[in-house]
Amino acid sequence: MDEEQALLRAVFQTKNTLTFPLSGTGSAGMETAFCNFVESGDTVIIGCNGYFSERMCEMARLYGANVKRIEKQWGDVFTREEIEAALVENKPVKLLALIHAETSTGALQPLQGIGEIAHRHGALFLIDCVTSLSGVPLNIDAWGIDIAFSASQKCLGCPPGLSLYRQRPGLPDPRGRKNRVPNWYLDLTMIEKYWNKERVYHHTPSTTLHYGFREGLRLVLEEGLEDRWFRHQAIAEYLWEKMENLGLKLFVQREHRLPSLSTVCVPDGVDDAAVRTRLREAYNIDIAGGFGPLKGKIWRVGLMGFSSRREM
Repeated sequence: MDEEQALLRAVFQTKNTLTFPLSGTGSAGMETAFCNFVESGDTVIIGCNGYFSERMCEMARLYGANVKRIEKQWGDVFTREEIEAALVENKPVKLLALIHAETSTGALQPLQGIGEIAHRHGALFLIDCVTSLSGVPLNIDAWGIDIAFSASQKCLGCPPGLSLYRQRPGLPDPRGRKNRVPNWYLDLTMIEKYWNKERVYHHTPSTTLHYGFREGLRLVLEEGLEDRWFRHQAIAEYLWEKMENLGLKLFVQREHRLPSLSTVCVPDGVDDAAVRTRLREAYNIDIAGGFGPLKGKIWRVGLMGFSSRREM
């Protein structure tokens, strides 16, 4: 457990001890953030520009938040000016939440400077980095991110089933809430004791999953984070070039494209599902379709972790 935490801190680029894997998928990390830090009546601003930001809204409401949505079309990202305007308009704000890498659209949200803006207006800054951690530059401490969660698969390439959680020391202690955290399994006051030196029993984890996770993190750091970021970017640009040479259009503007997941517009008159089925059955290539308002309109091509290689 100590080795996992040390490796994970290196990947998150943080020195914070409150960094550990949770038994559960990425959505468990999302729910951990909201159930521990949001109480009934708290104002939460959520940047809504894709499927997973909608999930954030749903979770925040379940825990009583007064959710204030700032919205962009799916595939777009938010500017610092738009975020600051929302914080000013809705004061006091408990939490600002953004998706760093929106898997449903292939858009990468710029984060530099947003933590400083959130803190200046008294808000905590939360990010979902499920599809960005170890695939694109992300510096949790330097960018002033208070709470972050990710997942063990995606760019890390570890077995799925763990959510990776990190929070900044000195945040409001959940024990100081007006009411107890309304979630037993994800209550950080208990999970923290499980991961610190006390090792207070909380639940029985999958030992094979944790050993696989430890080895996967070791491989990530053996390659090196910067080299890994470069590799994901280079392979994405190779794919974009080849797609455009075929006359296909990419869904997201180049400066905001997510290297680990590229979205390609389905040409007019083309059967989205038929193409994906043909790729899978004839070439053993599995790509995903769009969902929500993008269903039938885009293909989603994941090139993450080990799969992000020229020979793939």
